[in-house]
Amino acid sequence: ATSFSGSGANLTTLPAANLTGTLPAISGANLTGLSSGLSMADIWRISSGGTLGTDTITQFTSNWERADTYGTGQLGSGMTESSGVFTFPSTGIYQVTAMMQFKRNSGENRFADLNIQVTTNNSSYNTAAVGAASFAQDYSTNTAVANLFLDVTNVSTHKVRFCAYTNRSSILYLANSTSNACSFTFLKLGET
Repeated sequence: ATSFSGSGANLTTLPAANLTGTLPAISGANLTGLSSGLSMADIWRISSGGTLGTDTITQFTSNWERADTYGTGQLGSGMTESSGVFTFPSTGIYQVTAMMQFKRNSGENRFADLNIQVTTNNSSYNTAAVGAASFAQDYSTNTAVANLFLDVTNVSTHKVRFCAYTNRSSILYLANSTSNACSFTFLKLGET
């Protein structure tokens, strides 16, 4: 047929190229499986600084707080934290970014590594991302950043924690409760 008159309510498989004129508004009320972008964004920080252990891994298990100053926002239900272990609110693909400011107080050339550790069985942890800071002189400050994408297929078993390592003494981490000097960002990028 080259023409039609009457209601087109039951017409199917019309070629898009043949549709002309003003089309009516389409309701998205029954559409499923669509995402409007990020569904979760959360940022945490360590609220007080300290000194890294010498030639050992320092786990950050205390002094955690969700960033809450100067208009800081959060999207979605956010992360939960217990003794430095972070649990994801739902399955999905997440970007996890860790940033820490370190300061060398004294001594010869030093470095500090910032690690993101991951478990997928709620038991054993592996270092999945490393950021490094090095210091050329006494009392110098540097920032380490570590970043990863994590496919969280089970919120009971897939978790992250953070630690740092230095083989020397007198390396400080410069955390505080009003700025994100030591901050940890979680973004849900999409579904798994």
